Amino acid sequence: MTPAEREAVFARLAERIVPRTELSWETPLDLLVAVVLSAQSTDRAVNRITARLWESCRTPSDYLALGEERLAEHFRSIGLFRNKARAVIGICRLLLERHGGAVPSRREDLEALPGVGHKTASVVLNVVFGQPTVAVDTHVFRVAHRLGLARARSPAETEEQLLRVVPAAYRRDAHHYLILHGRYTCTARRPRCPECPLADLCTYRRKTAAPAAAPST
Repeated sequence: MTPAEREAVFARLAERIVPRTELSWETPLDLLVAVVLSAQSTDRAVNRITARLWESCRTPSDYLALGEERLAEHFRSIGLFRNKARAVIGICRLLLERHGGAVPSRREDLEALPGVGHKTASVVLNVVFGQPTVAVDTHVFRVAHRLGLARARSPAETEEQLLRVVPAAYRRDAHHYLILHGRYTCTARRPRCPECPLADLCTYRRKTAAPAAAPST
């Protein structure tokens, strides 16, 4: 894909997509907790949990007062709920011990928190702190490879390639564009190629066709 084609990809996506997370949040801690919960779950399921949870948990101290067992009950409807409760309690404890209760803005500090890996840190750095990170989830990986923006075997390599080729003007919002395009248009099983604004730029060989018109009577 040429630089001009890459520019066109993101210009078209920017015309159609509002670049923001679909996780509900108000504070940096809200987002950090929501992203931890989103592993192997959907944003919609996480938002249902956090809508109730945040009626009582607004600070790290609130989570610690609630405790791991009761927190796990809030998380029961999503996968790995006990592990996630343990991670959130550990996160809140370290935020109080090391960061005065605030969510840190450095990657190394975020990744030192329990349950916070590279992708989670990238989301927080981007959404909360406006840093031009690219969090490569399954949607980003799929769309980047179908379009020809990346040719890699792993999320880490895909991230490196995207950071090199995404036009600077779109770098901060690139992963939002790719995630939402993958979620609603370039879906895994039946991509909506006839509706896709990028179809003429896409290298994907198994494009879907528009449904055949019904025969006239």
